Amino acid sequence: MSAAAVTSGTVHAQTGTMPASRESSGGGALPTAPRDSSTSVASFASPARAGFFARWAAYYKADWHPSTSVAAAPAPARRGAPSPLDSPPFPSSDWSYGGSPTIGEPDTQSYPLMTAINGARSRTKAYGWVEPTVNGSTSSDSNAPVANDPYANRFELNQFVLYVERLPDTVQRAHVDWGYHLTALYGTDYRYTTDKGYLSQQLLDDHHQYGFDPALEYVDVYFPHVAQGMNVRAGRFISIPGIEAQLAPNNYVFSHSLLYAVDPFTDTGILATIKLSDRWLVQLGLTASHDVAPWTRDAKPSLDACVSYTTHSVNDNIYACANGINDGEYAYNNMQQYDATWYHRFSKSVHMATEAYSMSERDVPAAGGSIAPEKGTNGAACRPGAQRCFAPEYALANYVQREFSPHDYVSFRSDFLNDKKGQRTGVATRYSENTLSWTHWFGSTVQLRPEVRFDQSWDRAAYNNGARSSQFTAASDLIFHY
Repeated sequence: MSAAAVTSGTVHAQTGTMPASRESSGGGALPTAPRDSSTSVASFASPARAGFFARWAAYYKADWHPSTSVAAAPAPARRGAPSPLDSPPFPSSDWSYGGSPTIGEPDTQSYPLMTAINGARSRTKAYGWVEPTVNGSTSSDSNAPVANDPYANRFELNQFVLYVERLPDTVQRAHVDWGYHLTALYGTDYRYTTDKGYLSQQLLDDHHQYGFDPALEYVDVYFPHVAQGMNVRAGRFISIPGIEAQLAPNNYVFSHSLLYAVDPFTDTGILATIKLSDRWLVQLGLTASHDVAPWTRDAKPSLDACVSYTTHSVNDNIYACANGINDGEYAYNNMQQYDATWYHRFSKSVHMATEAYSMSERDVPAAGGSIAPEKGTNGAACRPGAQRCFAPEYALANYVQREFSPHDYVSFRSDFLNDKKGQRTGVATRYSENTLSWTHWFGSTVQLRPEVRFDQSWDRAAYNNGARSSQFTAASDLIFHY
């Protein structure tokens, strides 16, 4: 279990990128300019002789009030199947996979900050976002295990994020290329990326509400002549399976599913992603287990193996992973995860995403027993007298999205989690939640995502620190990209 479970009753999160692939291209990148704009935002940047802040402001002015007097630049070449979705308004234009840039997808992104710095001419890019949030809840103290707004009835800063990255050119097939990515994250959401050994004392020892986490640091090397392209990533990256991601712009809605709130955060290791064809992709990696640095005593050599299949129509994608597989013996967040995701497009404007997983650990210390669990983790509700036991959990989540315009979509999520021994959330019970959300884009740089959500714990009270079996929340975030 995440450290958050013990320190504030919260739980944690896991995978992802944008616009082509959740975390894979660095995560949180701005989608392409809105489709109702006939010109590129970068074309309205102030002249070089203007000051830095004038150029920065000019970007937003052009983004929010686009001119139609300049013809749009032609789309750059793409190698592979066509993108199934529009981005914006959706966070990704492709069916997602983690741990790699989308192979064959060009880097089309221009950002306000980089446009102000050098006209967005360099391959190295610095960008990010600020995400203030607000929620109202029928609980008076804690919304946990809801994520990412565990504090009830609060206005707070969930994420202030800076990315510095260079993406490898995976469209070309002529030469080896490389990239890198660095993330700095500050806010209450640091608890959902905390990795033992990476400044984790802020949460595990000091229980800070706000903290800083260097959430992602990795290098990519692209080999064009292996099959239809292979990317090798080495460093700390987001745990690869799933629909959702820790970084705010990569998700359909503001809050996270229960499924996502209790699975792995980030892994440190090496991962190879091989594009066999436009239909098939495989991944194989070796990590130090989940949410632990290789230099901690909890590190264990762990296998990652995934396969992704996309139909010829691009209407369906199945992505299945064995994630962090080792002997399964209890250690900090040493979950053995088997995960499958199915994306289906009913039409250009309607699609769904469904994810299911099974996770477990062996020999987890009994809650209240004589063996203390790892700091920042929960014990398991073992049978009376047992000092350790097997702790499994099962989960299923479904998203349905309807696009109404290049700036708007509605999402409905249904979610079920069976935390059989309470090792993930601290309460052994079955959970369900349903969330209705609306996402609106102002240009391509500001997102507003209000939602209403109802949660239920079926076997025992789990909300408001164990005082309630149900909870209603109304919440929203605002993501300002820079």
